[in-house]
Amino acid sequence: MKVKKKIMIEGMSCGHCSNHVKNALVELEGVKDVTVDLAGKNALVELTEDVSDEKLKEVIEEAGYDVLGVEVL
Repeated sequence: MKVKKKIMIEGMSCGHCSNHVKNALVELEGVKDVTVDLAGKNALVELTEDVSDEKLKEVIEEAGYDVLGVEVL
C-alpha cells in the first residue's frame, strides 16, 4: 500500500520550523517519507500503511503548528 497525503500547515516561518514538522511526522509508524514545502505551507507524506488524518494532525499540533486540512493525493 502506498498512499500520499498533503497536509496544509499554518505557522511555519523558517527552515527550523519545517525540520521540526518533518521530524515529528517521520517518527510516526507507517510514515515512509516526508517533504515539507515551507513556501507552500504544506507537507507531503508518503505512507506505507494507513495513518489517520487525526494522528497526522495531532503530531503537527503537538509540535506547535496549525493544520488547516489534509487531502489524499
